[in-house]
Amino acid sequence: MLQIRCKNNNVTKSFPEGSSLLDVYQEFAQDIHLPYPVVSAKVNNVSQGLKFRLFQNRDVEFLDAREGSGHRVYVRSLSFVLYKATQDLFPGSKLFIEHSLSRGYYCNFKKKAPAGAVTDDDVERLKVRMKEIVDLDMPFRRNEATTEETIRIFAERGFSDKVKLLETSGQIYSDYYTLGDTADYYYGPLVPSAGYLKVWDLQRYQDGMLLRVPDWNDPSRLAEYVDMPKTFSMFSEKTRWDIIMRLSNAGDVNKAILKGYASELIQVSEALQEKKIVQIAEEIAQKKPKLVLITGPSSSGKTTFCKRLGVQLLACGLRPMAFSTDDYFVNRVDTPKLPNGDYDFDNIEAVDYKLLEEHLTRLMQGETVEVPEYNFATGKREYNGKRLKLQRDAVLIMEGIHALNPLLTKNIADEAKFKIYISALTSISLDDHNWIPVRDNRLLRRIIRDYNKGAFTARETISQWKNVCEAEDKWIFPFQETADVMFNSALNIEFAVLRPHAEIILSAIPRNCPEYGEAHRLLKFLHFFLPVSDKEIPPTSIMREFVGGSSFKYER
Repeated sequence: MLQIRCKNNNVTKSFPEGSSLLDVYQEFAQDIHLPYPVVSAKVNNVSQGLKFRLFQNRDVEFLDAREGSGHRVYVRSLSFVLYKATQDLFPGSKLFIEHSLSRGYYCNFKKKAPAGAVTDDDVERLKVRMKEIVDLDMPFRRNEATTEETIRIFAERGFSDKVKLLETSGQIYSDYYTLGDTADYYYGPLVPSAGYLKVWDLQRYQDGMLLRVPDWNDPSRLAEYVDMPKTFSMFSEKTRWDIIMRLSNAGDVNKAILKGYASELIQVSEALQEKKIVQIAEEIAQKKPKLVLITGPSSSGKTTFCKRLGVQLLACGLRPMAFSTDDYFVNRVDTPKLPNGDYDFDNIEAVDYKLLEEHLTRLMQGETVEVPEYNFATGKREYNGKRLKLQRDAVLIMEGIHALNPLLTKNIADEAKFKIYISALTSISLDDHNWIPVRDNRLLRRIIRDYNKGAFTARETISQWKNVCEAEDKWIFPFQETADVMFNSALNIEFAVLRPHAEIILSAIPRNCPEYGEAHRLLKFLHFFLPVSDKEIPPTSIMREFVGGSSFKYER
């Protein structure tokens, strides 16, 4: 008999060896009282499917779709249902689940017969078939085979993306899943059967489809749809360049590395980013705004982007003047707090935005303004005689989490402002059905930067990440579509460069802490990319902000 401790209620019970997590949950269910259906579990802090069998004493925590790994299990399973529907109705068609968008997932669907653009009728037929699969409660079956056998199975079905991924994975054995007679590969667990997937929708979007999923906070309802045409355009631009460079997935990146093209990929990616920055600088020079506002989520590379933009603005004959929103923090004692008592520095009320707007307005009017300087040691705003005045050829550059929030600039004319949104929007996927969450890219960057700066350990960074994401959802993302231009700071070969840095840092997280599960997941997905040294990354690269070695100087 095994001793299984349920972390949801801290109760330990005995079970026969080989019991599944479903068996264990049924025994504990009456005492757990989760508000939403359980979709997965963590076993010793590592995410597992509910069919996972136990052969040793373990700690188990059951999860619904609100928790990160539970949500991923749900969406991953729903993606398989959609893929099966495409194969049942349109044999030989290609489905590409490309990236998160509009609080759902954008899917590029290439029909084989009849060929042509996706129609409303196609989407409706797919929805009906998906509902049939869910109503039948079709089971997901996990199969383990040698990697050679798994490659043969997918090669016979024409899945070159999965073949390339597995050929370069270095794994001896690989798992794959079947749903009825349809086979697919996923790098994480699925729900036991399709009947678990009650909340979803599918709609036509742009030239493809949008797979809609449950709300993170309330999985009993769909996440609210938000149209994001500018973000879609930014993704599409990156995807077009991926196709030109023949890079769509991890297998393509690995094959290129093995052929000795890593240096060339880095050079082209950096050249494309520099070209975009030059275009933005030239547009600013043409429109002649007096205020450039720059925002983006954590670890997007905002600081380095601002410095590189400043260089290009100088080349256009303008004089960039940095303006920090950090100096307008309210005194520490007046800072709002989170429910757990910690200071909520991301809250708009943590900034004296009324004073900030007053100073910006006066500067736009040509006045000289004495601006404050925030003393982070004392937690107080100080006036030390620092004065600013905008000269005729100057442009004020303000970067910060709230830069696009209209509260900061509502009295400044639109023609005097130029708004930029920056993020690391990963377009490279593991394969056609396994996208890489854009937040994973930024989380890895932040873990490495925090560690290199001695600010936080990987465990501390991971533990804070949920609060960071919630602040982004509240204070950044609602305003991103108001930007005049968007800049994508992700590199095609980025994960290969981050891997050697991240492996050492993440491997130090102890198995017995809650953050181990996230570290384990990140390491597992990084192992799909062959490692590449950062020696070819130029000193002005945005990547240098995170891995070190930048030629730019960073304050605080």
